[in-house]
Amino acid sequence: MTVSALTRPGERDRLINKIGEIDWLFCLTITLIAGAGAVMLFSIAGSSWTPWAAAHLARYALFFAIMIVLSLIDIRVWFALAYPVYGIGFLLLIAVMFVGHHALGAQRWLQAGPITIQPSEIMKIGLVLALARFYHGLSGKSAQLSWWLLIPALMILAPVALVAKQPDLGTAILMLATGAIVVVLAGLSWRLIAAGLLAVAVLVPPVVLFGLHGYQKQRLTTFFHPEDDPSGSGYHILQSKIALGSGGLLGKGYGLGSQSQLNFLPEKQTDFIFATLAEEFGFVGCVSILILYAAVIFMALRTSYLSHSHFGRLAAAGVTATFAFYVLINGSMVMGLAPVVGVPMPLLSYGGTVMLTVMVGFGLVMAVRVHRYSEVTSGKGSLL
Repeated sequence: MTVSALTRPGERDRLINKIGEIDWLFCLTITLIAGAGAVMLFSIAGSSWTPWAAAHLARYALFFAIMIVLSLIDIRVWFALAYPVYGIGFLLLIAVMFVGHHALGAQRWLQAGPITIQPSEIMKIGLVLALARFYHGLSGKSAQLSWWLLIPALMILAPVALVAKQPDLGTAILMLATGAIVVVLAGLSWRLIAAGLLAVAVLVPPVVLFGLHGYQKQRLTTFFHPEDDPSGSGYHILQSKIALGSGGLLGKGYGLGSQSQLNFLPEKQTDFIFATLAEEFGFVGCVSILILYAAVIFMALRTSYLSHSHFGRLAAAGVTATFAFYVLINGSMVMGLAPVVGVPMPLLSYGGTVMLTVMVGFGLVMAVRVHRYSEVTSGKGSLL
């Protein structure tokens, strides 16, 4: 396309129409959450924009622009890229096993000069796209219960196993749960769902006893009895509960949270930022943020429902499930209802990698909305 073609009225009108189809209320809601994160990061840094708040806002602005650009890409392009993105993510996960960068006792990153990437984040999007494309070409009967199920099961379990080996149990659980949700939404038989839940219940004890690393078993022990080691393994969760409880109904006030301001609360800018929010703004502040998260999830699921293509419905629902699991796991962890697994609160916590993954996923959701009337055609549901 020439430069002059870009200025033709028809081209401009189509672009304007696409921008008009974006759910700007959705954009406003996620911006409010990211803004709340910046407010909390400013507070816990001692009323300073550095080192977290300014970087948080700058990243969000950049990733928001990326989300808008991605939302304008036709859903058929996302469909064509589904398997390649999954394949690239899988190859990068294999590369981590051999040449991965070690940090904090784990091998989860690939480093090339100043650039560091975490392939598991690419796989979160790739897995949703690949499963959505696979099921797009299957009949309802085949999706319910047939030998076809072996293929998506392998598509899910192979990268989950590689991520768990890094080790990154939190991300592995997140990917497994997201993949399972997509398979269920695709039309899996309820009999098989019940059988799967029973199998999980049977397999969990031996996996916990023989499949987990020592520190992961320690996390489970700490989850049930954090008071047994209050200054060691139980410190994180006990301090988090103190921050949550001390906030009361309305909180201690902005910038007055003793647990975070005096550095009693560990990882206050990432994994436990929700506890910081609870201490300074109390129950009301927590509920307000959770309402915003619920609104994001509702609007994203509505977009999934409006899509005319099976691929679009499953892709949007899969991204929404990933986001919802982030919120559920982090919230449960901070409140002591789940073991500490290092999953941040999306958009609220400091950190660029997870924010980028979330915003790319939202770009996909908005692309489904903008192109909800597009018909995606394909052959049989195979990996070819």
